[in-house]
Amino acid sequence: MEGRRQEDSGALISERTGSLGRVELSIVILATFFTVLLFPFTIWFCFKIVQEYERAVIFRLGRIVDKKPKGPGIFFVIPWTDSLVKVDLRTVSFDIPPQEILTKDSVTVCVDGVVYFRVSDPIASVANVSNADFSTRLLAQTTLRNVLGTKSLAEVLSDREGIAHSMQSNLDEATDNWGIKVERVEIKDAKLPHQLQRAMAAEAEAAREARAKVIAAEGEMNASRALKEASLVIAESPSALQLRYLQTLNTIAAEKNSTIIFPLPMDVMAHFMRK
Repeated sequence: MEGRRQEDSGALISERTGSLGRVELSIVILATFFTVLLFPFTIWFCFKIVQEYERAVIFRLGRIVDKKPKGPGIFFVIPWTDSLVKVDLRTVSFDIPPQEILTKDSVTVCVDGVVYFRVSDPIASVANVSNADFSTRLLAQTTLRNVLGTKSLAEVLSDREGIAHSMQSNLDEATDNWGIKVERVEIKDAKLPHQLQRAMAAEAEAAREARAKVIAAEGEMNASRALKEASLVIAESPSALQLRYLQTLNTIAAEKNSTIIFPLPMDVMAHFMRK
């Protein structure tokens, strides 16, 4: 992708550069002659150094030399005819200022983000755009507004990764001719109006209360089923009820209180009830 991009930008540059005319060639030869003649003094102007992360685009009488950048390291230029522009190839990050955006479902949201980009073609970044860094920043703001304008509020809050990928592809396609490669886009924060925040909080609270009531009702139903099954088991064995009385007495006695419960068999009580 980057190789094709450089070929396209090279084709655009080649249409402008071309070969030097006779007058221009004469000026270059004359400048070279004076450079050699005054070599001890012009040596400080002939050699330039660029860092490992930089490239130099050299213009000779307004035309780009060799159609490719120079560097890194030391190289030779001709004083009076050559001028150079240094281009930084390191990744640059910047914050997208908060944007007031109207979503697809007519909700106003304030969204900001961050963009990471780098220069992939130094010649295109110098020759095809006036200020690649500033232009990329402005384009990122408009792209953020355009992309979020097609999303609903639920999508803005839940699908941040998809929005970031969509913005990255749109920015990378738009900055292709500028020699800029957009590496990553992230949505930092989405701020909602206070009234909408209160409404969403009330809705969430009501939903939680409804789920709590449903869970409590399910617990009561399960407890009643368990009690019914226990009563059926006790009904099948009369001695089970007496064992349950003894277990209850043991539990009460373990708590160090003065209450004493003496269980009576149900058969004895039934005998008195018949009389």
